[in-house]
Amino acid sequence: MAQRFGGKHSPDGASSGPDDRPRDERPAYHGARVAPAGARSNVLFIPGVILAILSINDGAVGMAVGLAGAASLVLGAWLLRDGLLAEASFHERKVARRPAIPRKIFAAALCGIGAGLAVFRSDLGMAFEQLAAPLIFGGAAAALHLGAFGIDPMKDKGMEGIDTFTQDRVARVVNEAESYLTAMTDAVKRAGDRQVEARVERFVTKVREMIRTVEEDPRDLTGAKKFLSVYLMGARDATVKFSDVFSRSSDRNARSDYMMLLTDLEESFDKKIDKLLADNNEDLNIEIEVLRDRLQREGVHLDRR
Repeated sequence: MAQRFGGKHSPDGASSGPDDRPRDERPAYHGARVAPAGARSNVLFIPGVILAILSINDGAVGMAVGLAGAASLVLGAWLLRDGLLAEASFHERKVARRPAIPRKIFAAALCGIGAGLAVFRSDLGMAFEQLAAPLIFGGAAAALHLGAFGIDPMKDKGMEGIDTFTQDRVARVVNEAESYLTAMTDAVKRAGDRQVEARVERFVTKVREMIRTVEEDPRDLTGAKKFLSVYLMGARDATVKFSDVFSRSSDRNARSDYMMLLTDLEESFDKKIDKLLADNNEDLNIEIEVLRDRLQREGVHLDRR
């Protein structure tokens, strides 16, 4: 369904009050991320589809081999998309575990199998000694796939000296928070207001800033959990109710109240993030003072200028 574009310079742009704007004005592209799985991975679905179409009119054996190759190619393309998303999530975090399943490596293997089956299908009557051709083409396809997309992260990042039990707790809280953010983003689209959608995106960016802060230093997980679970659950429920009301009646008062709610929530998250960072700096200062005292007892005097 078509949506009316709204903005600062639109005919109805002046009707929005100051409460509709966040106090922390940021560029629209703040927190924007490039989609990790774009056209270069989506195009790999095409060879599998073409191979399946060409195999339909073959005999029983040729069709079976062709469809098996097509399934391998499509499954490999799907695994590649999932692997690229997991890799992007790994790289944007300072503390992260390597993906449990090496999806990109499996995708390269499936691409090679699919290419080999496609070559084998083209000449089912080849002699046994001629089977080297499918193996060569399949190996070349797998090698090119790895060269184009690389392999999965094979080691954990920033996990040295970190309690794995605490990290598991953080992971559960983060997954719950991400589910609330996804639900908010999906629900607000029903309202059909681009300004509100942009406001929700800015709030999502702020929440993810707290998520990254907690992941890097999970010592205050208990305090942050209230924000990432209780507050986000309430924000999700409010977003669902607002979208239902605004999609039916376009109530401007409901829109203004919802925008103010997001502003208040964002300010609360801002204060909590500042507190988390301040606690980190305080701990660092304590460690520095302890180290200086130890050095002085050893007869080493530091210049405090």
